[in-house]
Amino acid sequence: MPSFFNSWLPFIYLYGVGGIFFFAGMYIIKKSGAIDLKIKRHRFWYKVMFFGFFYFVLLHFFLTVAAMYLKLSIISELLQTGL
Repeated sequence: MPSFFNSWLPFIYLYGVGGIFFFAGMYIIKKSGAIDLKIKRHRFWYKVMFFGFFYFVLLHFFLTVAAMYLKLSIISELLQTGL
């Protein structure tokens, strides 16, 4: 099994540091008036941005867990039986 430094540390760095920049950017967008949350279309895209960020965090998390902890014997057994 890969060590913490080869598996989870890059994940934490990617979404920790990237998250800081993402949320800082969203804060700047809101405070500068570049987005008007009273407009339905702006609210939609504002929500899409947050959903997209958390969607990729969860997707990356589950794929990392699957790659590290899912036993290869289970995968090979599924492939042999034809799923």
